[in-house]
Amino acid sequence: MTATNGRPAADGETGGDAGRADTVAAVVRQWRTVHPDLDTGPMEVIGRINRCAALLQQAEDAPLRRAGLSRPEFDLLGALRRTGHELTPSELAKETFSSGAAVTKRLKQLTERGLVERRGDARDRRVAHLRLTEAGRDLVDGILPEQLAYETAVLSVLAPQGQGELAGLLAELLGRLEGRMGALRA
Repeated sequence: MTATNGRPAADGETGGDAGRADTVAAVVRQWRTVHPDLDTGPMEVIGRINRCAALLQQAEDAPLRRAGLSRPEFDLLGALRRTGHELTPSELAKETFSSGAAVTKRLKQLTERGLVERRGDARDRRVAHLRLTEAGRDLVDGILPEQLAYETAVLSVLAPQGQGELAGLLAELLGRLEGRMGALRA
């Protein structure tokens, strides 16, 4: 069977998003009413990824808010913890997909809170090396189990096999997008 958008219908699907009750399905149905000739398949995937990301971001930040951290601040702390060594601000920007200016601002706040410390480079005074303080390491190690427990609970609505399939599909998409974006920047 073929869905109304020209792609093959999935099992149990009568035509694209017919019968689905998520917010993206409603948007797709509206677009199909206005433009029935358009293929809304990409919207069905990307719209759902974006919606899931937004909902997950809102909920998963609860443990961080309780600790007085924003998601980007936790990402910086997490990068310093998981790499296990000092990083420069530019290395942190790459690790966290952030701009240099954003990293500088966040590092100032984290340093003032005593979670990160700077060490100047002996050869180049313009370079700073950053590492977690003991308080920063304890904070990351304390929040991470709570974060992972939350993520496990969220994903529990999917069977383990479904989680593996979704992870594989997202990994394939991400790898291709990262490769494509890297090629566009070169």
